[in-house]
Amino acid sequence: MSRDISVVPVKLNLANVTDEEAARVGLQPVRDWRAFGLQGYPGFLVISNPFLSGSQSFWVRQCLKTYPQKPNICNLDMHMSPSDTQDIWGKSLQSLSHPPSGRKEPKTLLEKLRWVTLGYHYNWETKTYSANHHTAFPADLHLLSLKISAACGFPGFQAEAGILNYYRSDSSLGIHVDESELDHSRPLLSLSFGQSAIFLLGGTQRQDPPVAMYMHSGDVMVMSGHSRLLYHAVPRIVPPPGGQSMLDKEGCSLSPSLHNNTVVEQVSEPDWTVCSRYIQSSRVNVTVRQVLGPGQCFPDSPSLSKRTNVEETDSYHDTPDREDMKRKRSGSTHSDSEQT
Repeated sequence: MSRDISVVPVKLNLANVTDEEAARVGLQPVRDWRAFGLQGYPGFLVISNPFLSGSQSFWVRQCLKTYPQKPNICNLDMHMSPSDTQDIWGKSLQSLSHPPSGRKEPKTLLEKLRWVTLGYHYNWETKTYSANHHTAFPADLHLLSLKISAACGFPGFQAEAGILNYYRSDSSLGIHVDESELDHSRPLLSLSFGQSAIFLLGGTQRQDPPVAMYMHSGDVMVMSGHSRLLYHAVPRIVPPPGGQSMLDKEGCSLSPSLHNNTVVEQVSEPDWTVCSRYIQSSRVNVTVRQVLGPGQCFPDSPSLSKRTNVEETDSYHDTPDREDMKRKRSGSTHSDSEQT
């Protein structure tokens, strides 16, 4: 943690989520979660890896194998045909199932993946969501989001849109604020898996000095209330403490606490081999948002003032892929810029 900002414990709503409900989505009992906030940043909190042993592997597999599938949308769809991006996992399986050969090999589609959108699909050009650009939100991720948000004091949260960012070791995310959702009274949830990251939390103005902190595999971040519209960024991906994350240590062996009615499934050894190799040098970040409040609907067209504000932020909703594109346009080099 940079600067002299006090870290304060946060009390969670134990009554909102039973132990059985938490275990169903691979979470520890809420009473065992370690939640922290920052003095002067009301509504911002970090839950230090609340996942049961082995359950992170399921969510990583979903992010790499299931969520990139059609009809969900990814960055590869921007310059490849739908048939070419139909089975990203399957087309990457052979290369990622074997140890590195030591020779430089072409990147697999999975390694070229930079972002995936779920539910209401975010439009990167207009910086908006719309009613006619929507597919079903994954039921398992919705249930996970519902339980986390309820424990944080937001019962009834509706997971309507998701953006998955896939970071390679040299990726970054520019400073931005998440304001495209029509309802800002509901929290923004962020889940981290794989390599660690340096996270910068700024203020309500772009030039406000940020606070730096680490996000490790399994950590959950919640931005709500005053902190919902704060600027933030991810300038760097770093190895986890000791060179091995909790995800690496746990592998795919599920905790005995998981019951038969859980949505979390045992990850097969072949699938875990691919996931494990991927996360040894990568980070996956899942952000989940409620787009509409009760009774709200989308406007007929995005407002002009909204577009102007977004343009002023310059790097609003940047992804690692878009950061690479910016560097390419400016003439600087990046190892992945030709691949995205």
